[in-house]
Amino acid sequence: MKKTLFISVCLIWGTTWLAMAIAGQSIPSLTATALRFMVMSPLLILIARKDNVPLLFPRGKRYYMPIVALFYFAIPFWFMLEGEKYISSGLAAIIFSYMPIAIMLLSYFITKQHFSLRQILALLVTLLSLASIISIESDISGSNYLVGIVLLTSAVLLHAIIYILKQHRLGHIHVLTFSAIPSGIASLLLLIAGLVTEPLGLADMQLSSLLAVLYLGSIAGVGGIVAYFRLNALVSPFKASLCFLIFPVIAVALEAVVTGRSLSPYSLLFILPLAGGIYQLIKPKREAPKTISVKQGAN
Repeated sequence: MKKTLFISVCLIWGTTWLAMAIAGQSIPSLTATALRFMVMSPLLILIARKDNVPLLFPRGKRYYMPIVALFYFAIPFWFMLEGEKYISSGLAAIIFSYMPIAIMLLSYFITKQHFSLRQILALLVTLLSLASIISIESDISGSNYLVGIVLLTSAVLLHAIIYILKQHRLGHIHVLTFSAIPSGIASLLLLIAGLVTEPLGLADMQLSSLLAVLYLGSIAGVGGIVAYFRLNALVSPFKASLCFLIFPVIAVALEAVVTGRSLSPYSLLFILPLAGGIYQLIKPKREAPKTISVKQGAN
């Protein structure tokens, strides 16, 4: 069961990036993201109702719902899809794999969390590896590449901020409660923005893009959320986070097979130290073994 869930999460996250690229081929990014959540939200609501999970945040916390809708769903996911117009789906996945590190860095500044020497060295390795990949790919593809990198990096930062907010303010809220209604709110906001700024006729939408949106809303959206939630319930956060090391590799390989596009061989060389650095950063600190002292009684 654990292995099946782990593999499922890695495959879902690994295929999401190519699906976003396909969705954006004939559907503008705001509209495509809105349609994605329009599929996803009702399905999550049905699952929540079936499992007797509340749909609304607790009283006193409901003002967070539009914040989550806007800064966790609407803007970051729009940035992801829009960013893939400028960078490859493989590079987008690599940048997003930096999520655990973004959370750790933000936690350091917000909660003054301290890093060990091992984590500091691993952080330097990951930063240098990611910077090298971005530099190589930017030199190959031109200045527009930087637009995509900025959009994906912004999406990572927004997700990390809301993740920390959830830990400290909304930690007790079920993942279905956190996602179902806010993603629906996000779909309405994005749809309105899309209708205003992205005039589009139905005839312009290709079947492949529509199928990609359906996949993103159902399998990638609902399946990814449910599978990762169940995986976290069965294994430690560290083991669940190992998905961040694997799904970028799947995304890069899938893009090469399906589209024939791939990262530069020089960029691929930096994936190994990047993955190794992320592993060392998310690896829990080894606790000192407990010692039991035995006091001898007086003779």
